[in-house]
Amino acid sequence: MAVSRARRSTKSTMAGSSITGVVSGWQIIVVTPPAAAVKTYTVVSGDTLSKIAQKFYGKAGEYMKIFEANKNQLSDPDKIQVGQELVIPD
Repeated sequence: MAVSRARRSTKSTMAGSSITGVVSGWQIIVVTPPAAAVKTYTVVSGDTLSKIAQKFYGKAGEYMKIFEANKNQLSDPDKIQVGQELVIPD
């Protein structure tokens, strides 16, 4: 969080920042980076994490990246279900 002393003149801020408050002459500016686009994939019949990894990374052995990113909904890398929407990390 960037903190700067408030001045009488208008001060420009970085794009995307917002002023959250002015307290006792201090201006608090919170700069939030833009959210990265989340890539997802919907499982279809015949899919495995290895096949999905091959499609996105060019290497079937990278399936654990997908498994780790989806532990909130997967308990076993061999048990995916048609219709599940999986996060595909970079």
